[in-house]
Amino acid sequence: MLSVRRGGGGGGAAAVEEHGAVRHHRPLTPRQQQQLRTVVESLRLDPLEVDEGARLEIARQSYRAGDYKAALEHCNAVYRANPRLLANLLLLGAVYYQLREFDMCIAKNEEAVAIQPNCPECFNSIANAWREKGDVDNAIQFYVHAIQLRPTFADAWTNLANAYTRKGNLSQAAECCHQALALNPHLADAYCNLGDVLKAQGLYREAYSHYLDALNIKPTFANAWNNIAGLLMQWGDFNKAAVYYKEAIKCNPAFYDAHLNLGNLYKVTGMRQDAIVCFQNAARAKPENAVAYGNLGNAYHEQGQLDLAILSYRQAIHCNSSYVEAYNNLGNALKDAGRNEEAIGCYQTCLALQPSHPQALTNLGNVYMERNMMDIASSLYMATLTVTTGLSAPYNNLAMIYKQQGNCNHAITCFNEVLRIDPMAADCLVNRGNTFKEAGRITEAIQDYFHAVTIRPTMAEAHANLAAAYKDTGLLEASIISYKQALQLRQDFPEATCNLLHTLQCVCDWDDRAEKFVEMSSLPSVQPFHAIAYPIDSTLALEISRTYAAHYSLVASRFGLPTFTHSYPVPISNDGRTSRLRIGDFGNHPLSHLMGSVFGMHNQDTIEVFCYALSQDDGTEWRQRIRSEAEHFIDVSSMSSDMIAKVINEDKIQVLINLNGYTKGARNEIFALQPAPIQVSYMGFPGTTGADYIDYLVTDEFVSPLKFSHIYSEKLVHLPHCYFVNDYKQKNRDVLGPVCPHKRADYGLPEDKFIFACFNQLYKMDPDIFNTWCNILKRVPNSALWLLRFPAAGEMRLRASLADAISKGVRADQIIFTDVAAKNEHIRRSALADLFLDTPLCNGHTTGTDILWAGLPMITLPLEKMATRVAGSLCLATGFGEEMVVNSLEEYEERAVSLAENPLKLEALTNKLKAVRMTCPLFDTSSMVVVLFSEIVGLDSFNLQYPPCPVSA
Repeated sequence: MLSVRRGGGGGGAAAVEEHGAVRHHRPLTPRQQQQLRTVVESLRLDPLEVDEGARLEIARQSYRAGDYKAALEHCNAVYRANPRLLANLLLLGAVYYQLREFDMCIAKNEEAVAIQPNCPECFNSIANAWREKGDVDNAIQFYVHAIQLRPTFADAWTNLANAYTRKGNLSQAAECCHQALALNPHLADAYCNLGDVLKAQGLYREAYSHYLDALNIKPTFANAWNNIAGLLMQWGDFNKAAVYYKEAIKCNPAFYDAHLNLGNLYKVTGMRQDAIVCFQNAARAKPENAVAYGNLGNAYHEQGQLDLAILSYRQAIHCNSSYVEAYNNLGNALKDAGRNEEAIGCYQTCLALQPSHPQALTNLGNVYMERNMMDIASSLYMATLTVTTGLSAPYNNLAMIYKQQGNCNHAITCFNEVLRIDPMAADCLVNRGNTFKEAGRITEAIQDYFHAVTIRPTMAEAHANLAAAYKDTGLLEASIISYKQALQLRQDFPEATCNLLHTLQCVCDWDDRAEKFVEMSSLPSVQPFHAIAYPIDSTLALEISRTYAAHYSLVASRFGLPTFTHSYPVPISNDGRTSRLRIGDFGNHPLSHLMGSVFGMHNQDTIEVFCYALSQDDGTEWRQRIRSEAEHFIDVSSMSSDMIAKVINEDKIQVLINLNGYTKGARNEIFALQPAPIQVSYMGFPGTTGADYIDYLVTDEFVSPLKFSHIYSEKLVHLPHCYFVNDYKQKNRDVLGPVCPHKRADYGLPEDKFIFACFNQLYKMDPDIFNTWCNILKRVPNSALWLLRFPAAGEMRLRASLADAISKGVRADQIIFTDVAAKNEHIRRSALADLFLDTPLCNGHTTGTDILWAGLPMITLPLEKMATRVAGSLCLATGFGEEMVVNSLEEYEERAVSLAENPLKLEALTNKLKAVRMTCPLFDTSSMVVVLFSEIVGLDSFNLQYPPCPVSA
């Protein structure tokens, strides 16, 4: 009877007319339409006078015109008058088929079979209905029976071919097509079905040829136009494919598949509004079909029209309550609309229908990840990977969780899986590069960033991260180029702007410096390190640190740990004495040079020190020394941050000291988890942390005077002299010898000139201090300034800055650069200079201590922020600070010139410094440690029987 295809080749045409079957006919001509209207009008005027045959003819005419509801009305009128009229029953079946009432189609054809048991058209029509209901196996049985009744039934053969194609039985399908064409070489449906078979076998050109054969026979064959369009789309010829889809729609305006396919084409080509119109047309063509509404929802979702997307997905579910993709996509739309609880319900319904649905598992995991419920999110991602290993999202999200938790190795493993699935995933390469960098594998990080830039040259983040990696390896010029490329691609890129400015300062590129720092001060991504080192307002620096502290609180919240319970006050032992206070230190490698002996100097009767090492064992003497001298040394470098926090809490630490702050390798999320009742910042970061989970900052009265307490978030604990601890008396006594083993000639320094020196990193310099130095050099002609290539790329630019000074009397040979030296050599050779010139914006801290231990006087200018005042504190702790600390740049210049022109005065100061190295507070490490721990013991957060210490709120 009727053969209708969905989304593919042809179905069989109607059976022969003498058996009462109905064929598709061309649209009625205007004359025929007028005749039909006349007959229908006469029927309305006097229905009783219209005989059964005339009414059946009107039904046929209505059917051919596509007015199936009118056809049904007339057929039912005939049926009521004569329920056993075979022709009417066959037409009724065809009408119900077109109205997609397949059960009624089957019922009417079964009534026809009861009248004429050997009617092949009836079995063919029943088979068509079963096929559309999705029961292809049952359909095949009825097609076979129809053919058994009439082996020459070409339509049944082509319909059977279509059913076999759906089942994947392609060889049988091909045989059926050839049989149909042998019976009827002009059967367009058979050519179309044969095209489908060939397409399924990957023989696209042959399929295309047979679709053309179908069109040559029947130019208005919508299915053939639709199928050729599908091939063209597959070949990437979207423009021509669109033309063919439109031709299919022209042939059959209610052709659901063509509307749907054209909509998909528009969606792929970015024509979203046109896609929406097509999906709406598809939905009108088949209002009961869920797929059209699902696709419409997707199009609305991509347009950001969430309300319409949600409405469309709900309509799809109304059409098909088991439509799993609609539940998953509805969940996505609800999630994007901020309706997370409803989204969770949709994902759970999807998973109830299909427990192994990988996207729903991943999406549900994403909701919990955003809620910082990492354990649940991880379990859902893991569940996804038990279903499929071909989906990159769960691997990627697991990697991000591992990275946030400090487990770099697991994160890298997951990123590797993402790149296995999609080797061109530039975002993943950047994320893996970040993880490599965090793990200290900088070469691999650079390779990933470079690969990402190669894949996606317009990816600004990849350029910026490559720039940062170049900077870490000392390739500063390459770093600057990459930062500039990032900013060309994305002008609104605050992180890159800040980092570029810092890198430019590292190489003394001061062009438009003032304007750039004004711009930096308004950016949201200024780092605390930038805030302490550059001319940024102190109040703003506090806000910057608070922003970073809040970030680490967010990171900590993602672990989903319950609040820790703490052990305080200090417990009382069985004999009534106060038990030892447990203090935990977090150290990294750079501080080990300064604090190597500190961890073993405390009073073990009252203090129990736990040293937690965040950096891996590098085998150096500094590491081994701390390990041997610390009462408890725990290497936690391979542990995730939440596990470290648990260890600290289980160790019942009562005071936890942060020796890192916002420096490289810090794990501040551990402190944000608050594993100890009292948490203290000391030494690692010369500024405020801005963290409400850091209670105290150990400092001194000069570095952090009470008048500046408003720029700190912590309570200030003032040590009596200088807070900056060191280990020279224990490790560098060889410097105290009267004879320096090094000669000026070893470093290209003139023997007969006064040598000013600054060994600070070049980023600490600025035009003002450099101009001051130049003024000093002009006023002391027989002098030179000794600087370090720290970094080497800064030398060329700094010499270029000399041009103006040279024109005013400074000679090029008055600036002498040498390479950075090993620690011991660096300290010893410092004595070759005559006077150290400090950098006001960010002092020499460790460097300042180095040169004072070498007996080299300095001049320093303290400002307001902590990092600008440390050198002044160092000088005061020698007992001769008033001779080295000045109050203005003018005084700075005058003091330097005065000391250079008064060798006896300078010699006296130098001798005094050398004489007090073993006795002054600055280098009296053991006394400093006693005071430090006594201050900690007396913190007002403890209700202890210890002497109070000076604490400033």
